[in-house]
Amino acid sequence: MKNNGQIEIIWPEGKTGKAVAGESWLSAARKSGIAIPTGCLTGKCGACEIEVNGEVIRACISNVEKVGKEKIIVEFATDPYW
Repeated sequence: MKNNGQIEIIWPEGKTGKAVAGESWLSAARKSGIAIPTGCLTGKCGACEIEVNGEVIRACISNVEKVGKEKIIVEFATDPYW
């Protein structure tokens, strides 16, 4: 996975993008034309939850991490009460 240290991200609805390890998820999403909802921006409210390779994270306080040679697959977390 060369590409100058860039990591390929597969976003919902088949959109793709690239990010570097350590970049914030909100920044990576913005560069790819993806809008992640936010609320408090401190990780407390959960409005920004996304699933990264099946693990739920809070995008406002998390950064993109390299996961071997795999592409990162992102889904929007769903909450029936939101």
